Amino acid sequence: MIMSSSLIFDIKRYAINDGPGIRIVVFFKGCNLHCAWCHNPESISPKAEKMYSPAKCIGCGTCVTACPANALTLTSKGIVTDNSLCLLCGKCAEVCPTKAIEISGEQMSVAQVMAIIEKERVFFDQSGGGVTFSGGEPLIHSEMLIELLDECRKRGIHTAVDTAGNVKTEVILEVAKRTDLFLFDLKMMDGEMHKKWVGAGNELIHQNIKAIASAGANIIIRIPVISGVNDSMQNFEQSARFISELSGNRKQVNLLPYHNIAETKYMKLGRGNSYDKMVEPTKASLDKAIAIFAEYGITASVGG
Repeated sequence: MIMSSSLIFDIKRYAINDGPGIRIVVFFKGCNLHCAWCHNPESISPKAEKMYSPAKCIGCGTCVTACPANALTLTSKGIVTDNSLCLLCGKCAEVCPTKAIEISGEQMSVAQVMAIIEKERVFFDQSGGGVTFSGGEPLIHSEMLIELLDECRKRGIHTAVDTAGNVKTEVILEVAKRTDLFLFDLKMMDGEMHKKWVGAGNELIHQNIKAIASAGANIIIRIPVISGVNDSMQNFEQSARFISELSGNRKQVNLLPYHNIAETKYMKLGRGNSYDKMVEPTKASLDKAIAIFAEYGITASVGG
């Protein structure tokens, strides 16, 4: 019996950069890492969150009236929420005529998610696509993820799991038995730098990618590239050597240049960010990285 449910913060249709073909991407809420450059800050917390955009607010006060907890106040600067009173019930978001208020995170069951996936099957069949489970970190929702993967396999739907791999090895091996593809984030090789910028060490992550490679998993490795953080030639060299030593066929590498695309999300959440420390990589740096991977017999490309 399908019983699991989890918080989902987005479902993106017609995606073309998260696995082969045209895909639907299901985003689980909650992550056990805290990357300084995270472009989905609403994915980090495992709880529902309110997002507010002052630029969209017309000051009508409809949300204030609708709030059952009297948690909202209309001020000269827009709506102010008393978080000690807010129930996150979503009534304010439901009545907001301009969508200035949104609730990030909806509890959804396996059956509900599969019903949405099924509606997109015509695009999978025509393009060789499928469904990608992302986040946040989908593997911390392993019970529901495994049920979804099993359902997709029964229905002949291609699956991919986008993960940073910071979970128990037995969990990722169970997922490896069920998914067609891993999109595995390999952020940087130096353990202390990893702790500084990501909030955790990388020993378990390295152990897990070795484990699923040995198990014969199909893996595309994705490396976010941030200038002054992990774009050193030393990091690219260490990454290339590590990847070249993984079991199985040579792994494809996608280099994902940092872009300042999430600043508005941080503002909506009322949360600070590390953007003053983040810089886009240069083309020269990316070209050098591609050349280093090529020396190890690895095809690396920008994007994906």
